[in-house]
Parts: sequence; structure tokens; C-alpha cells
Amino acid sequence: MKSEEFINQCISRTESFIVRAKSLKDLPLEKLNWKASEESWSVLESLEHLNLYGDFYIPEMQKRINESKSSPALTYKSGVLGSYFAKSMLPKENMKKMKTFRDKNPTGSNLDVRTIDRFLEQQTKLVSLLNQAKCVDINKINCAITLTKRLRLRLGDTFHFLINHEERHLVQVDRALKSATAHKNP
Repeated sequence: MKSEEFINQCISRTESFIVRAKSLKDLPLEKLNWKASEESWSVLESLEHLNLYGDFYIPEMQKRINESKSSPALTYKSGVLGSYFAKSMLPKENMKKMKTFRDKNPTGSNLDVRTIDRFLEQQTKLVSLLNQAKCVDINKINCAITLTKRLRLRLGDTFHFLINHEERHLVQVDRALKSATAHKNP
């Protein structure tokens, strides 16, 4: 796939996440914090989980882009590991729950509308990073990942993983909202 086409698709997806998150700001806090069960996450917990990942990946990608002296590549080619991680995050029917790292688990956090604001700020930064990435080789720049410091993913794969992860949890947000609505209106 052409690099610019891949980046533009990522920008489009991220912009759709911004629209979805903005629509949450008008909802009552009670609905945003409602949980179907002790094990499930509320809307705000789902977004906070994404914020915790964004706290790591956004500065990491910014640093790698800033350090790069590469020229843009014409095509984007996913690495084997990067492709695996990105595909594993895609939302699908009957998604299996994944264990999250303790430091990325928002359960029990005291959350309010600022969680949405932080998510929106991170998404705006992500769009900016994607636009900056049009000027570098997203195949040659490598980014650290939260899983281990030994593994690195190509910048393009890091974007792909992160955006698929966000989409996965925005599906979770939709489920939490549907559940909260059904709970309030039997």
C-alpha cells in the first residue's frame, strides 16, 4: 500500500474517533461511569485505558519522528510482528477479553469529563503525528512498545496497532453506553 494512502486512512479513522468522543461530552456523568458488572469497564474507564496507552505511545512516536533523518517511503510494508499485533487488536464478533497491564487498568479510577478531554487532546496530537509521518520513512523508524523494551515496531505498525486498539475500545464504549441505556430504560 502507498505510505500516504495508509497514513490518510489512519487520519480518517482517528478523526472519526474524535467525532465519536465529542458526542460523549453531552452525556450525564452517571451514564459515563455506569458499569454492567464489577469486571466490565464504564465508558470513561475505556477511554482512560486508551489515555494511559496514549501517554506512552504519543511521546514515543513524536521522539522517533523528531530524531529521524529519513525521507518518506513510497510504500508502507507491515512487519510480521507489527501486522500480528495490529490484527490482534481489531474488533470482531465475540471478541475475547484480553488481560491488561496493571498500570493500564483504569478500574476504580475517579473519572469525569476531563477523561474525554484528554482523549480528544491525544487524538488531535495523533492526527498531527500522522501528518508529520508523511515526511519520514514509516518503515525504517522503530518505536518501543509497552510490552517489552526489547521489541520495537515500525512506526507505521505502531500507528496501525494503536489505532486498531482505540477502535477495539470504542466498540467497548458503545457496548457500555448501550448497557447503561438499557439499565436506565428497561
